[in-house]
Amino acid sequence: MITVRGKTIDVLFSAEEIGVEVGRLAREIAASAAEDLVVVSVLKGAFVFAADLIRAMHHAGVAPQVEFISLSSYGAGTVGGEVNILRDIDADVAGRPVLLVDDILESGRTLAFARDLLLSRGATRVDLAVLLDKEGHRKAEIEADFVGFSCPDYFVVGYGMDVGHAFRELPFIGRVLD
Repeated sequence: MITVRGKTIDVLFSAEEIGVEVGRLAREIAASAAEDLVVVSVLKGAFVFAADLIRAMHHAGVAPQVEFISLSSYGAGTVGGEVNILRDIDADVAGRPVLLVDDILESGRTLAFARDLLLSRGATRVDLAVLLDKEGHRKAEIEADFVGFSCPDYFVVGYGMDVGHAFRELPFIGRVLD
């Protein structure tokens, strides 16, 4: 347990455990990576994971083009609905393989939307890499190709993920207890 901003946080995945998983994922991705790969990171939650992953991919011999997309499926509420593009990628993905990177796969609606969007733009394939997978929460038919951890059924923070715009800076993943 750790206290941050007056809140007690239970550490679920330490910085060291995350580092090991990111390295493993990068090696797995490198083993199947095609030439001219485009990595598309979903903002905001995946920015820390994506940064660590692409550096680890570099060490594994992969040199992708990196892009960012920002999507919203919540609007003013807390229940997911229609997915909107807040910031689109700049790259043309036609004829290129894409690795879509996100922090957590839960309902799958947003990632299914992003995958289908990239395929509709001519990507030859769209693989999905996620740090956390909450398998019991799927609302869309989508599975990740590369998964770091199976996530317990908690709302998690840290390593880029937030609650109320707080805790993204934590080097570990945990759950706020109070």
